[in-house]
Amino acid sequence: MLRTRQSVNARGCGVLKGFSDIAFSPTDATRLFASNTHGAINLWDRRVGPLPYLELTTGSHDSLNSLQLNIENQIIYGAGKHGKIYVWDLRGGTTAGVFQNPREVQNSPLKSFKVAAMLDKIETLKEQSDVVTREVHSIDLDPSCPYQLGFHLDDGWSGVLDLHNHCVTHIHCPPPAWLFLQQLPTYSVYVVPSVPENGIHLLDFFPDVSSPSHVDYFGDTGESAEVSNQTRRNRSIPLSEGVTACTAHPVNGSIIAGTELASLLVISQKHKRLSGE
Repeated sequence: MLRTRQSVNARGCGVLKGFSDIAFSPTDATRLFASNTHGAINLWDRRVGPLPYLELTTGSHDSLNSLQLNIENQIIYGAGKHGKIYVWDLRGGTTAGVFQNPREVQNSPLKSFKVAAMLDKIETLKEQSDVVTREVHSIDLDPSCPYQLGFHLDDGWSGVLDLHNHCVTHIHCPPPAWLFLQQLPTYSVYVVPSVPENGIHLLDFFPDVSSPSHVDYFGDTGESAEVSNQTRRNRSIPLSEGVTACTAHPVNGSIIAGTELASLLVISQKHKRLSGE
């Protein structure tokens, strides 16, 4: 059993630090990561012991709702309650000594992004809507384009943060919802529940201006009408029950949706039969 170290406040009372998200290392099955409701991410190595060997802190005691690891297991992203996305780099620099001591080490983020401030730089968005700070409910890296970090806000907005250029490149603004974002394994398509309707949204966040959610989208970008209609649009799929959470199969892209009535719905594409089959 893995556990966290006990913490006490100024009055000597124990501080509860519930977990908000959990992830295994993609390259090392002995390492486990968990974000908590007290503004930190704990890292365990089961070969070392049951207590965390490293704690990544934000400098705030507000909840971290979601975490993501890059494929090289070197950079960790955390989504915060007050609209910030934090970045920790475990490779060196200010973090060079974090693995030298088996006892827990605390480490501050290398960088943070305030989502509202980045959205405020999009002139077309400012003309249509008031941009306010909202809680970042979930984040997810695009498996087919690893510099794209998808985010989902608690008012139902979804978008993409370009990790190379440090700007928001895509944004989708449906009616408000407390929802979760999941990334399909190919094509840079994200899936979120839709409310108040029963169903899900499939959002095209392809990493160029041909995506209808791109902040610089102008419609016709030279693609054929067939390609544009088939692959360059957002879609809504109606379902029989209200969806509260969803995830995507890592191989075939099938979507599993959890509903308000405790059902699990499976959504997948029809596969065309090849000639001769």
